[in-house]
Amino acid sequence: MFPIQRRPKGRLVRLGAASLGCLASLFLGLAISIAHEGHGDADKSPAVSSAYPRVAARSDLYEIVGILKDGQLTIFIDDAITNEPVPDATLRVTIGDSPAIEAGAQSGIYTAALPDRKLTGSVEVIFSVAARKGDDLLVDSLTLPQAVVVPEKHRSNWLSPGRTVIAFTFAGLGFGLLAGYLRRRGRSVAAMSAAMVTGACVILAAISVGENRNSVSDASAPAARALSDAPRRLQDGSAFAAKPTQRLLDVRTAVAEPQTVRPALNLIGRVIADPNRSSIVQSIYGGRVVPNERAIPRIGQSVSKGDVLIQIEPHLPVADRTTILEKVGEIEQLIAVAENKLRRLRPLAERGAVPQGQVNDLESELEGLRARRETTRNSRTGFEVLRASTDGIITSAKVVPGQVIQPQDVLFQIADPKNLWVEALAYDDIGLNEPGEATAIGHNGPPIALSFLGTSRALRQHASVVHFAIPEPPAGLNIGQPLTVMVQRGAPVAGLIFPSDAVVRSSNGENIVWLHTAPERFEPKPVRVFPVDATRVIVAAGINERERVVVRGADLINQIR
Repeated sequence: MFPIQRRPKGRLVRLGAASLGCLASLFLGLAISIAHEGHGDADKSPAVSSAYPRVAARSDLYEIVGILKDGQLTIFIDDAITNEPVPDATLRVTIGDSPAIEAGAQSGIYTAALPDRKLTGSVEVIFSVAARKGDDLLVDSLTLPQAVVVPEKHRSNWLSPGRTVIAFTFAGLGFGLLAGYLRRRGRSVAAMSAAMVTGACVILAAISVGENRNSVSDASAPAARALSDAPRRLQDGSAFAAKPTQRLLDVRTAVAEPQTVRPALNLIGRVIADPNRSSIVQSIYGGRVVPNERAIPRIGQSVSKGDVLIQIEPHLPVADRTTILEKVGEIEQLIAVAENKLRRLRPLAERGAVPQGQVNDLESELEGLRARRETTRNSRTGFEVLRASTDGIITSAKVVPGQVIQPQDVLFQIADPKNLWVEALAYDDIGLNEPGEATAIGHNGPPIALSFLGTSRALRQHASVVHFAIPEPPAGLNIGQPLTVMVQRGAPVAGLIFPSDAVVRSSNGENIVWLHTAPERFEPKPVRVFPVDATRVIVAAGINERERVVVRGADLINQIR
């Protein structure tokens, strides 16, 4: 017989512990995977846009959305093309097999109560619309909410997750006591087996705890989901906006037909006065400002051609004043000599001693001397009167009483607000010998039609100066106001024309438009656009014909997150 060689107890215990550790790691990984199973679906956002039951139908004339809340159907009727509300319609609603009822209207919103609140499942809804645009019949189905049914795995039974945890816990405790007893009796192999069974019970209890948590979270998940029609961005990038939200945002859509137009070039411009209907007021000599009988004209005041604005008292040096006074004295002396001669010759002429022509010549000489005296006396000593050169309003006034001005200082600027020009700078060769249509737009202002006047061949700051006339200037246009000028040029481009407000910027900076793909759903679409004028753009690529594009409220929809 061969001798049986016994292994040391320590080595056997270590071997059992290692085996137990491997088994525990295996069961622990299984428990973690089972405990976390199902949480991936719970973390995902729901695919539906709203938890409220709704019915939506669309025809060539109308678009209808009905939202069910508290047993009442709230109905919104909009135009199928422009998304404009239809407030004056007569609406009759047929729900399921119930007779048709007439919906009440208030502020463009229609309401109809469910005939039987015990209805469940899918129910056919028929809308009969009679409005100014035409009569129509729309049909769709409404999925009514059902009673909540507790699944089988959530029902109470003898093998519920809670009882399973208790059972495995007590089993592990019993096998642990048994392993300790066998260890004390020297039965190492049996003790190691009992210990492994104890670890298995502990792992199975952990698995049961994870299943219990999953069952609790699954049972409470449907009840925790709140009903909401708030606007939100869906997982595919589209935006959900309920009909009440669209009414608040005043969303409008349009469908365009393809057209061929010339794209426009943007220029930087500003408003200037028409040189033929404007003027400036300057002093030739300079001096001190002296107001006339009325107050000094103010800015914004209307004036007519020839109106006296102010008077200027010229400033003369002492030497000039002395020279003028000496000259006046000489002329007065000549006047006195001429008057004495005239007094002597008149009696002689009456008696015929001297010819009458000599007296007449002396009288003419005397009148000339008197005129020279007045001219010399008033030379640069009288007031310089400044008058308005054109009709219009005063756009600039830079004078106050007593102010000393220099010659050629600009004191007043007068312009006619009904005759204005636009001066623009073109940094490219835009070929304005035969320009196309030109428009301009300011900050939050209406578009302004322009007519081309001419372009200079001399550059100003590396740009050509282009002048446009404004045939009908708007009331709020001011001289010096910056404008964006758009001039059509180049080869014609085919595409769809929409308002410029329909094109917005996405988060990555590209141009997009929002398509109204469903009554309460909007889809972004990248596009290539060219400006047409101050208010329109042409979409050359990105969308097709007959697609509904949001033309008002696109910037608000673009902010939905």
